[in-house]
Amino acid sequence: MDDKKAFVASELSFAIGHRTLLGPVSLELERGRVYGLIGHNGSGKSTLIKLLARQQAPSSGTITFSGHPLPVWRSRELARVLAYLPQTTSAATGLTVRELAALGRYPWHGALGRFGRDDQRHVDEALTLTDMTGFADHLVDELSGGERQRAWIAMLVAQNATVMLLDEPISALDIAHQEEVLGLVRGLSQERGLCVVTVLHDPNMAARHCDELIALKNGKLLTQGTPHEMMKDDVLKRIFGVEMRVFSHPMTGQPISYLQ
Repeated sequence: MDDKKAFVASELSFAIGHRTLLGPVSLELERGRVYGLIGHNGSGKSTLIKLLARQQAPSSGTITFSGHPLPVWRSRELARVLAYLPQTTSAATGLTVRELAALGRYPWHGALGRFGRDDQRHVDEALTLTDMTGFADHLVDELSGGERQRAWIAMLVAQNATVMLLDEPISALDIAHQEEVLGLVRGLSQERGLCVVTVLHDPNMAARHCDELIALKNGKLLTQGTPHEMMKDDVLKRIFGVEMRVFSHPMTGQPISYLQ
């Protein structure tokens, strides 16, 4: 078994009735890398991430996670190593930010388990990393959209999983907090060897913070590669269906796209 591989998906597909939303898709995702899923709305990005998170079962094909078929994992063991943030989070009525972050420790001690010093350390670290310490005692429901999103990400950080699956994690954030969140995720991947898969709409943000971009179109894997391989005029037109141009950042050399 290759310990670097987090996921191996083979001929993966998902259909509702006669409508195929995804597939067949085959890909491999490694630890220590951030993957950005890009493509137009309805291209299958959220469906793919839900399949990887075991939120839905594939119609056909297989997913192997950490060398074992994804379906055989016990729920608690899977929750310890795989963190998932959906596009729309559930209500956190009556919970403070600290209490929400503490829910990330649930897989480690269970409903009747004791919340210990190690759990508290992970929660405190998560609040610090997400810049939410000052909001720790605030109710989640009373936060702005961006602050609320960072509170949920704090919960994932406290979970201390080896894989993060994020479905549009920056959609509610202003540009400063988009940069903070994606910078945090990139840093965690590098420092802890995390495999991160995130759905992003902005190709420039994806190119800036991801090691590899995976483009879906009409439910199929269109192409994938490094930001420099993907951020090209003809490739972007194939992905998004509009004329785009790319230039290099004058200081960093990072490719930046714009509509023609």
